[in-house]
Amino acid sequence: MPRYPISSAYLRLKSTWRRRFGTTALHRAETGSAVVEFTFLGTLLLIPVVYLVLAVGSLQAGSFASVGAADQAAKVFAAAETAQEGHQRAAQAAMLAVTDHGFSGSDVTLEIVCTEGQCLEPGSIVTAHVAVAVPMPLIPAMPGLDLSAATVEASATEIVERFG
Repeated sequence: MPRYPISSAYLRLKSTWRRRFGTTALHRAETGSAVVEFTFLGTLLLIPVVYLVLAVGSLQAGSFASVGAADQAAKVFAAAETAQEGHQRAAQAAMLAVTDHGFSGSDVTLEIVCTEGQCLEPGSIVTAHVAVAVPMPLIPAMPGLDLSAATVEASATEIVERFG
């Protein structure tokens, strides 16, 4: 097996270092730097990962809010006596579902669509479309700026009962 020679200059430098500073000085020169590097790099990498998790959680909450709001608005509208009462109750149900998930009422858009323009006639189909603007997490709202991460939309359809 071939042996690789160590240069004599390296051996002289190593022995000089040991004579001047002792044998533990070679190890003391590097002590503590791993903790500093780990802390710095860990913090540097952890902050974007935590923000990404918060943003995905906020989008998921917006998705749940829009699906719940559309479902409840369609059900409430289909069960109403008049179209005007149905629109009021659907708006209230949508706002309640969205605020339960931590969003404000100004982030919601509700649209009720009936088949062939006939709302609340037995057998007609009512569809509720809800859009929720999901804001960026941890960023305060500023006037004139749209800081929404995304707009999440959902639809739900109900059939008005024939025998009510």
